[in-house]
Amino acid sequence: MTYQPKSDFLNVMIERGYLADCTDIEALDQALLAGQVTAYIGYDATAASLHVGHLLNIMMLRWFQKTGHRPITLMGGGTTKVGDPSFRSDERPLLDGAAIQSNIDGMQQVFARYLSYDGDAALMLNNAEWLDGLNYLEFLRDIGRHFSVNRMLAFESVKSRLDREQSLSFLEFNYMILQAYDFLELNRRYGCQLQMGGSDQWGNIINGIDLTRRVDDTVIWGLTSPLLTTSDGRKMGKSQGGAVWLNGAMLSPYEFWQFWRNTTDADVGRFLKLYTELPVDECDRLGALQGSEINDAKIRLANEVTTLLHGAEAAASAEATAREVFEQGGAGGDLEVAILAAAALDGGLSVTQMLVQTGIVASGKEAKRLIAEGGLRLNNEAVTDPQLTVDAALIGDGLKVSVGKKKHRMVQIG
Repeated sequence: MTYQPKSDFLNVMIERGYLADCTDIEALDQALLAGQVTAYIGYDATAASLHVGHLLNIMMLRWFQKTGHRPITLMGGGTTKVGDPSFRSDERPLLDGAAIQSNIDGMQQVFARYLSYDGDAALMLNNAEWLDGLNYLEFLRDIGRHFSVNRMLAFESVKSRLDREQSLSFLEFNYMILQAYDFLELNRRYGCQLQMGGSDQWGNIINGIDLTRRVDDTVIWGLTSPLLTTSDGRKMGKSQGGAVWLNGAMLSPYEFWQFWRNTTDADVGRFLKLYTELPVDECDRLGALQGSEINDAKIRLANEVTTLLHGAEAAASAEATAREVFEQGGAGGDLEVAILAAAALDGGLSVTQMLVQTGIVASGKEAKRLIAEGGLRLNNEAVTDPQLTVDAALIGDGLKVSVGKKKHRMVQIG
């Protein structure tokens, strides 16, 4: 990029690695310098909690507010009824109104940890406010006429699905029109000039910009963040046990802390810049540590990220628990949490089955051999019976599983 922004927000976006693309960075920079700008990110209510994959864009909204601007968190009470087809291979299950509202209630708990909604410092809105009451014929005439089907089919998010000869319903095809209409309505009602999102939302963002220009002759902008994968190629936000939820009721602060503590060495510096507010120089210093010292950087990362979401007390408690369970118990190496589905405990579960279902060993045969050779300990106690029953009482808040001297896992019920 040859242009060097002058606004605090864009400088943060570039310096910390949040920026993938922007529709007109010079014009946006000038607007940010001229006064307060309003920006939004939309979140469809497809689950009862946001997950770590959403956290990068939540941090963008936080930095947007910290640099003097007004963020909008837009709940997709309307668009969730349709479902975003972007880069999906199949149609999302349709949710009823009660399920959508329940999911919104769960998601909203997270935003208050990162944004201040005092006065109108930030707005929490729901697009059902304007989408639920639309008259279909009027909407087609006034809004639909501005969309070219040829152009919509050319968007990569749609084209990739059609190229694979996978069905795209007419309902889903309308999603991009509804999302574009969100941007138009937010501009009209709240003066919103900027939509942000992951780079997979680029096409939807462009649609909203074009629609607002065509209908109201108003110039607005779009900015996207990169879609992150870890250095070993995994999608950010996924762990061995599934999604890393942000609601404490769905994933404990301890498990959340452990997720960050288990960050791959090569990702530490990058994640410190994206998910904490530590100065960039400090992020670079910590990320450059090697050997056993990189573990200190991982603990710092876990503490900083957990503090933002769950508070300093929860972060300190998680670190203390980890030290007590693993270090005092003589466990070296990296720490990992293995999640055992609660349903697996129905009808009884042997220790060999538990080892296989949590991925600690590859097969029952391997588990039995491990036990026969005296290589398995639960909470530092040797296991000699391959038929030992594992139940909720034994697991409790966490069951330490040691395989040999170097491999240690904390099994928890998820």
